[in-house]
Amino acid sequence: EKDDKERILKNFQLLYDKSQEIKHRFYEEILKLQMQIFLLEMWHIFEDELDRKKRSLQSGTLYERFLYLVQQHCMKEREVQFYSDKLNITPKYLNYICKVNTRITASEWIKRYTKERIILLLQNKDLNISEIADEMDFSSRSFFTRYVKKVLGVSPSEFRNRVN
Repeated sequence: EKDDKERILKNFQLLYDKSQEIKHRFYEEILKLQMQIFLLEMWHIFEDELDRKKRSLQSGTLYERFLYLVQQHCMKEREVQFYSDKLNITPKYLNYICKVNTRITASEWIKRYTKERIILLLQNKDLNISEIADEMDFSSRSFFTRYVKKVLGVSPSEFRNRVN
């Protein structure tokens, strides 16, 4: 990676140097060629990095896919089983992958993302608490209130009063 950075900087410097040679008889041609070299070098470095990521442990990519799914679905899906089904693995294995990558369980990740969404929704005064509970597919407002108390330590209305 350090070599890549040096290579990029060197190529950028060459490109810059060529761009300064305005009086050169073949200025445009040289600049175009130097730009091609620069782009090919960048492409090469990018493809190398992509290959490295592909070769990295599958658990890493499963973990990344899990986090992506949580970002997409945490408004309505808060069970590890939902995500493990989507990834075609067991909940136990999903937890293992999360622990290996971050020392944090899958359910804790789900809770963290859900907590962030709840905070954002509660800060929006245009939404009442029942609407937020519906939006997040809670079966009732009281179930939503219990969940919020568990993750935020206060009820939704208490949280709103503190934010004011």
